[in-house]
Amino acid sequence: MMKNEDIVEIVEPVLSMTERLYVPQILGGMVTTITHMFTSLAGTRETVQYPEEQRPLRVENYRGIHRLNRDEKGRVACVSCFMCATACPVNCIHIEGAESPWDDREKYPAKFDIDELRCIYCGMCEEACPVDAIELTPGFDLVGRSREQMILDKEELLGIYDKTKDIKPRKNPHVAGYPGTGNRSADQSSEQGEAGA
Repeated sequence: MMKNEDIVEIVEPVLSMTERLYVPQILGGMVTTITHMFTSLAGTRETVQYPEEQRPLRVENYRGIHRLNRDEKGRVACVSCFMCATACPVNCIHIEGAESPWDDREKYPAKFDIDELRCIYCGMCEEACPVDAIELTPGFDLVGRSREQMILDKEELLGIYDKTKDIKPRKNPHVAGYPGTGNRSADQSSEQGEAGA
């Protein structure tokens, strides 16, 4: 049973005659339209004619289509730890791990799918991955005619890496027990040195 103090009564506000006619809102919209018209005639327009013209993206922090990175030997960098799938708030990542055919790791993803329509592009998967195997790229123009075409599998995600590896190079993380991984503290100190210069 609900208590009387838990009930909130909402009273509808009384609008004046001009508020009911929406005159201030219409005039405000007309001022905005006229301002944009004169700024575009003066040559200081803010719109671009997409897709012929495109605004430059900040590649370092833009979160677009996912990719699966390759290691230095060209293999999938993922070690099937399921950290990205666990961290994903909308459960759009599906991984099936298998025993690795390589000696330097125990597992690899036999199946790796991401539902790009379900994804909210929060970057949690990228942050959770201990080997930087999954990253979000600057790509934003993914098109599909059905839901099934928007579920990217491992080969498609590796193909996106091949297309975007020059635009956004893969970080080289330090991971205990995995040879060929870099030193994050050295990478961060060099970045801080460049930023201070």
